Amino acid sequence: METKIPPPIVTLIFGLAIYFSREMLPVVEIQHSSYLGVLLLLIGFFVLISAVRLFRKDNTTVNPLSPDQATKLVTDGIFKYTRNPMYLGMAFILGSISVFYNLLGGIFLVALFCAYITKFQIIPEERAMQDLFSHDFEKYTKSTRRWI
Repeated sequence: METKIPPPIVTLIFGLAIYFSREMLPVVEIQHSSYLGVLLLLIGFFVLISAVRLFRKDNTTVNPLSPDQATKLVTDGIFKYTRNPMYLGMAFILGSISVFYNLLGGIFLVALFCAYITKFQIIPEERAMQDLFSHDFEKYTKSTRRWI
């Protein structure tokens, strides 16, 4: 693992950065932003919780700091559409925070979050999955995108 910072902590840090950087950029308001913010929040939690439930159902580790302890490659449910629904859910939640507090800064910080998570979390996890599930994981990566 390139990092030992749990992704929920990374998400919290980026969420706080979105909130506290709101004074540095001009306010951009969009019509019906509260509806959009709530929608993004609900989608984020739905995607995240769906993924966690599938991991628990299949009795495999949810701990992102020890992907080498995975006992099964989960490819059904939400995992048919994205290989990383938990991180996608976190990105949607950060998008929601952006809509509510800091649209301009949020767009930049959500993109930075995605880049950070890809480099320091997803790529190391993919290496572990390749080692554990070789051919099955390779086949899965060809049929399912990393994000969306």
